[in-house]
Amino acid sequence: MTLAEPLHRRIYADLERRILSGDWAPGQRIPFEHELTASYGCSRMTVNKAMSELAGRGLVTRRRRAGTFVAQPKAHAAVLAIPDLRAEVLERGQSYGYQLLERVERSATTPEEAELAAEGRLLELACLHSADGTPLALERRIIALAAAPEAAEVDFHIIPPGTWLLDAAPWTEAENRIAAVEADAHDARLLGLATGAACLRVERRTWRDRQGVTRVWQTFPGERYDLVARFSSVGDRR
Repeated sequence: MTLAEPLHRRIYADLERRILSGDWAPGQRIPFEHELTASYGCSRMTVNKAMSELAGRGLVTRRRRAGTFVAQPKAHAAVLAIPDLRAEVLERGQSYGYQLLERVERSATTPEEAELAAEGRLLELACLHSADGTPLALERRIIALAAAPEAAEVDFHIIPPGTWLLDAAPWTEAENRIAAVEADAHDARLLGLATGAACLRVERRTWRDRQGVTRVWQTFPGERYDLVARFSSVGDRR
């Protein structure tokens, strides 16, 4: 004799199928709990249990007094890799969007910038990346023209700087710093968030043969991006 599957698991499976099939799009509000209770003819506690499991898997986000919404798909990047955001978005089957917000060629203004510039000039860029029309990352970057002089002639309205650098100025050493931050008014407006919303900021520096190439700050909405690292052991572990 086989035991019947618990009702909350059947509700979970039904809702999961509608989310993963695309029947319910990211950002769409799903029926309220009292509506699901009526639809499935069960208690609110049963529906709540199914919803909690969906939230635990990251398939939905629950907003107090607003309801439950299909979560935005998260981009995944290796912590120790240098990701190409355009390639990541396209690999997930989403449409990639990019906008250059600012481009300034200038001299270094701080000791850290002077070290990167190596007596040359800097190219400062600000840009916005999106996936399926939803802001994914706000990027501010400085490039040392002494290390990558061709960057001064590149039309970064067309190609994202990170994509170009991976191909034109390959790195030999990199450093990542990752921090949880709150979006200020400027970043929140560009990312479509409320001021103070939780974000993930990745600061990255790269070198080529000990010469600094670039320094970048990328700010991601916390609910749309996560970082994943996979490690393997080398040698004998005792």
